Parts: sequence; structure tokens; C-alpha cells
Amino acid sequence: MALDLRQNKYADVPWEEKERLFEEVKSDMRFHHALYGCYECGVCVAACPSARFYDFSPRVIAQAVAREDVDLVYTLMNDSIWDCSQCFSCDRCPRHNSPGMLITIMREVAVRNGLETAREALEGYGRIIYKIMSTGTQVSPDMLQPNAFPDWGPHVHHISENLEVWRRALPPETLHTTETGWAVSDKTIIELYLIWHMTGVMDMIEEVDEGLHMILVDVMEERLEEEGYDVSF
Repeated sequence: MALDLRQNKYADVPWEEKERLFEEVKSDMRFHHALYGCYECGVCVAACPSARFYDFSPRVIAQAVAREDVDLVYTLMNDSIWDCSQCFSCDRCPRHNSPGMLITIMREVAVRNGLETAREALEGYGRIIYKIMSTGTQVSPDMLQPNAFPDWGPHVHHISENLEVWRRALPPETLHTTETGWAVSDKTIIELYLIWHMTGVMDMIEEVDEGLHMILVDVMEERLEEEGYDVSF
């Protein structure tokens, strides 16, 4: 990969902080099921779709973690891990490593600790998170806008300009709206919020985007009160 692995890009970050984050990665209960040692065979890279389009290598991540290269792990945690598509094609490793799982753990540590690169990488997902919690729909037609998804190419302009026409042409169960993809019950949305709250997902969102967290709490506490839930937790 083109990344100069000899360069300590984050030399200004104290070693103790880098080591603390790496220890947090290693303390995850999934860690020892994701790393068994690297043969450097390159199967994970050959299978990885992100490696075809980005300066990205799942093998480098597995090697850095296995060698406990604290500086490189910190660099990867700030840069490369956000290029992963999380498809887990790398799980075909003959050594049974899962670079995708290592990346999942590293991403969660980066978010929990509020790394600036995590904030930048997830900035564009704020609207999607809000859509999920407010409508139960991950992506809705009205999100198909050129400014929201510039990498979708010029065709998205045509789609966004004719959303109402497209929606009228779709089956009745879509409700013919542009604000939702399909109807999701309030019960399902409330259950999803409670899962996010109890498993720490809301805390992670707060670390990345405090404003979004405040909006979600306000919206969902009102729904919980309406449904008779105790919102004092």
C-alpha cells in the first residue's frame, strides 16, 4: 500500500495515549477470536473490495495488531479503518483471522474515545442515524440529493428532481411519500432506541455528535412518555 509505514504520522500524540487505546482494543472480548497470527499470504487483500479502490489493506491491519505496533495501530485507527466496507470478505483467511472484526473493534474504540478522525468519518451519517430513529427507515427517497451523495454521479440529479413522480409509480405499501422508504411501527422504533440506549450506542453517538444525540434523546423521550415508558433511566 502507498502509506509510508515508517512514518509516525501522529508523533505529537503521547505514546501512553496510543498504548491506552491499543489496550482497549485488545481487551475487547471479540479480539482473540479475530486474530490468530498472519501468514502474509494476501488472501484477505485479494478478496477485499475496498483494496481495489482505496489505499487500504486488511493484511496491514492484521499484521500491525499482531506485532503490537502501537504507533502504526494508532495511525490505522485514525485513517485506514474508515475505508473498510465491513463486508467481511477477509474472513476467508486460512489462518482464521478476521481483519473486518479487528476493524470493527478499532472503530468502536475510536468512536468511544471521540477521535477527531472518527467524527469526520461519521459526519455524513448523522442524517441517516436521525432517519433511522425518527422513521425506522435507514435511507429515504428525499435523501437522494446531489449534495448528500456526491459520489453517486450525475444520475442522482435526475432522481432528486423527479422524486414525486418516482414515488407515485411505486407500489401502494410505500405510502407514496418521499420522507420514508416504508412504514415502520412506533413499537419497533421504540424498541430500537431502547436497544441503542442499553447497549451504549447512544453514548457512542454522543461522543461523535453531541447535537445529534440531544435531538435523538428529545424526540425519543417524548415518544417513550406517550407510550407510558419511564424515561428517568
